Amino acid sequence: MKIVGICGSPRKKATDYALKKALAQLEEKGFETEFFPVRGKNIGPCRHCDYCLKNKECVLKDDMVPIFELLKEADGIIMASPMYNGAISAQLKAIMDRCRALGAEDYDSLRGKIGMAIAVGGDRSGGQELAIQQIHTYYILSGMIPVSGGSFGANLGACLWSQDTLEGLKEDKEGFRTLKKTVNMFSRYLKRYGGGEAP
Repeated sequence: MKIVGICGSPRKKATDYALKKALAQLEEKGFETEFFPVRGKNIGPCRHCDYCLKNKECVLKDDMVPIFELLKEADGIIMASPMYNGAISAQLKAIMDRCRALGAEDYDSLRGKIGMAIAVGGDRSGGQELAIQQIHTYYILSGMIPVSGGSFGANLGACLWSQDTLEGLKEDKEGFRTLKKTVNMFSRYLKRYGGGEAP
């Protein structure tokens, strides 16, 4: 089974590191993974022009095109975001909004896939849980199955505290515990509902 990890940070720092850690843990469990960073990419916002409803494709031909293909191929999707004003990054929101074209091409394109969220904040309470809820809402609206880390420590998902540095993130033992719990639950759901035998 294939997992696609989308990093919603324009920087190669804490969020990038956390997502790659999650993907590495999944590779150890036998999953195929692919990492897609928004860093350096040209992904414009959705124009809501309805071109996709008539033509079954997006009018914009930018770096979102390969993401469409990755999402269609994936059994599981991880979206990771830094906190921008207590919410997900504009780059990640653009990806979500542009998937309107994916739904116009095939209404069930993401239905049944398993979804996980990672949120990294410069403050311990920087909006991580709200960002995870925003990602989970996107999954629900797309017909996906959102997965948390479960009770006793990772109720909504992976919440990490970077103190605005990569070094600070690496010190966040509790944050990485939530990441591991969420990855483990994500793996369980993939094996049970991910469209194939367990790896």
